[in-house]
Parts: sequence; C-alpha cells; structure tokens
Amino acid sequence: MRTLAESLSRDIIRGSPDVKWESIKGLGTAKHLLKEAVVMPIKYPKYFTGLLTPWKGILLFGPPGTGKTMLAKAVATECNTTFFNISASSVVSKWRGDSEKLIKVLFELARHHAPSTIFLDEIDAIISQRGEGRSEHEASRRLKTELLVQMDGLTRTDELVFVLAATNLPWELDAAMLRRLEKRILVPLPEPEARRAIFEELLPSNFQEEKLPYNLLVENTEGFSGSDIRLLCKEAAMQPLRRLMALLEDKQEQVPEDELPKVGPITHGDIEMALKNTRPSAHLLARRYLKFNADYGSQILQ
Repeated sequence: MRTLAESLSRDIIRGSPDVKWESIKGLGTAKHLLKEAVVMPIKYPKYFTGLLTPWKGILLFGPPGTGKTMLAKAVATECNTTFFNISASSVVSKWRGDSEKLIKVLFELARHHAPSTIFLDEIDAIISQRGEGRSEHEASRRLKTELLVQMDGLTRTDELVFVLAATNLPWELDAAMLRRLEKRILVPLPEPEARRAIFEELLPSNFQEEKLPYNLLVENTEGFSGSDIRLLCKEAAMQPLRRLMALLEDKQEQVPEDELPKVGPITHGDIEMALKNTRPSAHLLARRYLKFNADYGSQILQ
C-alpha cells in the first residue's frame, strides 16, 4: 500500500497552476456553478451542513477545447486544496488487483489531506457504461465498481473530498457514475463576447500599425472552441514571420542573432488568410451536448 501511495503522491499538484477565474474568458454559468459547488463550501463551511452538505461529485462536460481543464486549474489555484491530477495511467495497473487498490489508496490519501480535490480528466476512459453485450474486461469492471463504492459507499466520511471530472463524451458514462456526479456543468463553445475578449487578449491592437478587424473575426468564428481561436490567432501571427523568413532564406549567409530584423505587424490580409486556413474542430456535436445538458445538466435558476 505504501508503494501505491507513493506512486499516487506524484500526481499531487505541488505548486499553483496560476490560473485565475478572470483569465478564463466567458463561461459565466460554468464558473458560477463551480464556485457554488467547490469554492463556497471551503470558504464558508458553517452554511454547508445538514441538507446543504457540499456536492462531492462535479462533472464538466462539453466539446473539446472549451476550457474544462482550465476551469480545473482555476479551482486548484483559487481553493488551496490538495489537488490530485489523475488520469487513466495513474489508476490502471498490469498487476491483478492493483487497480482497485490504487483507487482505494487514492481516496484514503485524499481524505488524509482534506480538503482535497481529485481531478479525473477524460473520465469516460475509466468508467464507461457497464452492461450486457459490452466487451468489458473483468479488471476494468472491478476498477469501475471500486470507484463507485469509494465515491458513495459505506466508507464515505465527512471530510471535504471533491471529485471533479471532465469529459468530451458524457453520454458514454455509466448511469451509476452520473448519479454520483451530482453537479453536471456544461462548458459550451464561447459566445461572441467571449470570442472578442480572447481575440483582444491574444492579438492586442496596440502592437499593430492598423486596427485589427475584431468584428470580422467574431462573425467568422461561430462554432469555434477556445483552442480553435488560439490556433487561428497563431496562424495570423505566423504570416508576418513567414514573410520575414522568406527574406532571410534568400540571403546566402546566416544573419547573426543580434542583427535579425523585427517581425512586422499583422495586417488585415493576414487575418483573412488565417480565417481561410483554420476550421472549427468541435462544432458538429454541439446540439448533442445541449440535449444532454437539457436532460441531465445543472442550471442556474433565476
């Protein structure tokens, strides 16, 4: 057990990830629900007793690249809890019986270091649906059962241990796990205001000769995720560098580093070229996420 505990201790985030709530653009509903579920019970434990005991399981779901892991990093930064960053490789072992023991030791460590947060990234890889007709290995089934028992079994205690899970495929999760993940928060594609804020941060106009067409960018990026927008900005910023590299390649001799010219500003044409060369990666399943959110998701009731 000591050896297993030492291997899991490597997954504890020691330093702060340094991600503030303000650095995440948009996602107002997701941030509000996450603060209500995790931050408030730690700050004001007096109010969260009896019926109002904190939610122990929170699921972040939505298209890839919308900021689910960023939200988890913000929780790790703001809450000052012991943060366990767990993936499938952390809890799956080739030795018979070790996977279940790793899950048990993980929750014992979390209770020992309480208040703590266990972040299970891509949880669908660990606990997909069980049932007849599924080619499921016995070891996988035992691991899933142990995780379900540890989250809500007779061993459940009063220590503050939050399970924060993230997935791009919420409909693949087992029904028993969905029941234990009491708060289910949609992390949607960014709204126009959020997209504009991301563009203004990544491509600030004060470093450019001409004002960048933010309105054009916002209009043409419907269905883009946050990571798609970052890729678009990177593509736009590469255009002046490509022009400079072409000039440098024409020279016969290598230019010394201290004599290298500065990269030119981004132009309107660079923006249009980047828009042509970048496509959204996560918009096809947007309706399916909205339907899952309507069926199972947590909402803010006014």
